[in-house]
Amino acid sequence: MRYEITGDQLPVVVCHLQPEESMITEKGAMSWMSSNMRMRTQATGGVGKAVGRLFSGESMFQNKYTAEGSEGLIAFASSFPGEIRAIQITPDHPIVAQKTAFLAAEEGVELSIFFRKKLGAGLFGGEGFIMQKLSGNGTAFVEIDGSVVEYDLLPGQTMLIDTGYLAMMEETVSMDIEMVHGAKNVFLGGEGLFNTRVTGPGKVWIQTMPISKILNILGGAFNR
Repeated sequence: MRYEITGDQLPVVVCHLQPEESMITEKGAMSWMSSNMRMRTQATGGVGKAVGRLFSGESMFQNKYTAEGSEGLIAFASSFPGEIRAIQITPDHPIVAQKTAFLAAEEGVELSIFFRKKLGAGLFGGEGFIMQKLSGNGTAFVEIDGSVVEYDLLPGQTMLIDTGYLAMMEETVSMDIEMVHGAKNVFLGGEGLFNTRVTGPGKVWIQTMPISKILNILGGAFNR
């Protein structure tokens, strides 16, 4: 599979598949394709994994596109201004991403649910409570809101991130939710009640314009 990512702030990834090569995606992600691409809707991984994908913000079913007879072309466009990143997934290098981040992948990549382990993270983590895990083997394409900033955390090195800004992380990174300290900071600071703490080792990808923040801004504008 060959691919190119283009489009600046509204990117699209165009994939060129060899005959009988396939890709998987969530419903509605395909933007255009050559006429020899054939689609089959399936519950990849069985009922259990299909239900898990539903809880992680994706559809229970995935679409499988296969190039029949000759080389095929298929394009997947971003649903929000930002970036599309190609991530190489291997059995020893899975990635954990925000829900709805998954765009498309080679057939060998598996999408499953990922829970934060601690109760506090689950109760107060907001959109970060349930995330996606990309495992298996192959290239995966993920959507990131706005631009992306990468950090490689050393063992034991920590960083505090406002909820919603964590786009992806390597599975070796641990995370938890902690409350903002001080009553004045909580009620007057305007930054929310909780932050996400990530601890290395491993890489984290931080997005600069979470869609949740945009929705909050728009909601506040309409309520004025």
